[in-house]
Amino acid sequence: MTGWAGKVGRIRVIGTGVMGRGIVQLAATAGVTVELADVRREAVDDAIAYVGAMVDKLAAKGKLDDPQTVKARLVAVAAPDAPADGVDLVVEAVREDLETKRALFAGLERVCPQETVFATNTSSLSVTEIAAGLAEPGRVVGLHFFNPVPLMRLVEVVPGARTHDWLPGQALELVRSWGHEPVLAKDAPGFLVNHAGRGLNTEALQILAEALAEPADVDRVARDVLGLKLGPFELLDLTGLDVSHAVLESIWSGFHGDPRLRPSWLTRPRVAAGLFGRKNGEGFYSYVDGKQQVTEEPAAPPKPSSPVFTADEHLARALSAAGVQVVSDAYPDAVLLVPLYGESTVDAAARAGLPLDRVAGVDPLGGYERRLTMSVHPGLDPAAGRAAWGALAATGHPVTVVRDGPAPIAQRLLASIVNTACFIAGQHLATPADIDTAVRLGLGYPRGPLAWGDLVGGDVVLRILRGLAAATGDPRYRPSPWLTERVALGLPLTTTGTTPANLLS
Repeated sequence: MTGWAGKVGRIRVIGTGVMGRGIVQLAATAGVTVELADVRREAVDDAIAYVGAMVDKLAAKGKLDDPQTVKARLVAVAAPDAPADGVDLVVEAVREDLETKRALFAGLERVCPQETVFATNTSSLSVTEIAAGLAEPGRVVGLHFFNPVPLMRLVEVVPGARTHDWLPGQALELVRSWGHEPVLAKDAPGFLVNHAGRGLNTEALQILAEALAEPADVDRVARDVLGLKLGPFELLDLTGLDVSHAVLESIWSGFHGDPRLRPSWLTRPRVAAGLFGRKNGEGFYSYVDGKQQVTEEPAAPPKPSSPVFTADEHLARALSAAGVQVVSDAYPDAVLLVPLYGESTVDAAARAGLPLDRVAGVDPLGGYERRLTMSVHPGLDPAAGRAAWGALAATGHPVTVVRDGPAPIAQRLLASIVNTACFIAGQHLATPADIDTAVRLGLGYPRGPLAWGDLVGGDVVLRILRGLAAATGDPRYRPSPWLTERVALGLPLTTTGTTPANLLS
């Protein structure tokens, strides 16, 4: 390694809370001497003891050879603005307040050598605004770590508008040398991960606002059909709605009310009511002794004696294999199941000329090999609906029954996730590779959103979005030009393609 990153041997971490302690542990185990500073000296002592205990645990598990050497790298300093000769990098992890961070760096500028780099661990404030009050704003860069720092390998490297040109590349090298995975993000609202995460949360809240399904139903679909580790409402409860509401509002306002990022009216009153989630025992779910309380799914009706008609050959084979009588036409005694892509059951049935009182919708996303989602419209005969539910349940897969909407739930969530990532790529806020890496590592999705869109098919995602836009008239569903261009050209969503720069070589 060459340049500044290869010479970083001593850093100072200011703020010894959860994030600060994690950064200290990461840097010290990577071989760097770490000064710890806080406005309270006892907090520094507590942090050194905590990190030392964590290092001992790693050694006991055989994950660290020499814990004493690592602990010897931890150095307490009297104050955040103590003399800093020999400090190559200062990382602040103080409270998320612009004026607090500005004042801290202004004080550090008076005591640190001119070559010392300043890094902010802000998750939501503008790096440019933090640095704006300094005599030399070029020395400031964002290093956004994720909690818990030792386990979450992702770090967003965020240059401000005046950050020295050489610094972002060196910051990327430094993060890699510490064993973490950096991505480069522009200094835009939400940076990369928090911006990309709006795709799931805003659409889940929109589905809830339309009263199409309960939070537990949406979460089951998200986990079982899309493969997410946590459903959107479980995630909101884990993060804390007080925190998530503020992020939803700030990113939306930061992009001057862009409709695709529009928050839901549901969150403000829930925050006012103290329905934060796990932290206080009640959110979208209730918690008893920290354990989530979830109502069991209703039992499905038995396999019907009436025949079933569907034009979807894959679904017909699955039903036949389960012993359901499948017929080749919409006979008067048949229950009708229509597959939906970016449309409602009512629209799909009307387009096919089917009698609406016997038609239920089903989501083909996932290939009928996981959880199935059945849509019920107001004109459906209840007996036909129970028969359709029983037929789907006979396949052995769990079935979630929801109100009919402009598109199935899993499709809406996935299209929003992919479209949000396409907007990020199209605005050059990050490279396609960094977008996918950041979302996969930072949000725990089974794959990056652009690669996910390619797997499902960009044309399928575009069809869903156009159907939603036509049915609702809501500009939140306008497709990204990144998506529409690549579908038209037959290019992957993960590909930048030809740019003007390619013509100069």
